[in-house]
Amino acid sequence: MTPRTYLLSSAVVLALGALGCATQGAKPTEEMTRARAVIEQADKGSAQRYAAADLQKAHDELRDAEKATDARKYDEARRYAEAAEIDADVATARGNAGEALRTAHEVRKSNDTLQNESDRKSGDAVSPGATTSPLQSTPAPATVPTDTAVPR
Repeated sequence: MTPRTYLLSSAVVLALGALGCATQGAKPTEEMTRARAVIEQADKGSAQRYAAADLQKAHDELRDAEKATDARKYDEARRYAEAAEIDADVATARGNAGEALRTAHEVRKSNDTLQNESDRKSGDAVSPGATTSPLQSTPAPATVPTDTAVPR
């Protein structure tokens, strides 16, 4: 074996070894698709308003996953895509929670307004935010003494 043949053989073996290490597993197509879909849903919802940092992190991780896929680092790309999906889910949940709190606040405010209007029409003056309980106006029932002896 000549030195030139030995050198070429060694170069081919090294190149194949490097290619095998760089491709790691299968291409993360499914993970990337899921991450994109979840991020798109979060973008459409109220995540931008209530969880902008989580949503931005998901976008950044998806971009990193795309870069890793282009570099044929599929295991790394898969991890980034899965993390992006999780962060987009968190952003969606926080967005939904923020919307629910906002809606609850609006309902409470409407209820206070209706109560004040009802009180105004009935002539009762109740301060804003104050509520009356129906039990407050009901007299307590009379009690029967238990220490008296009953004749037989």
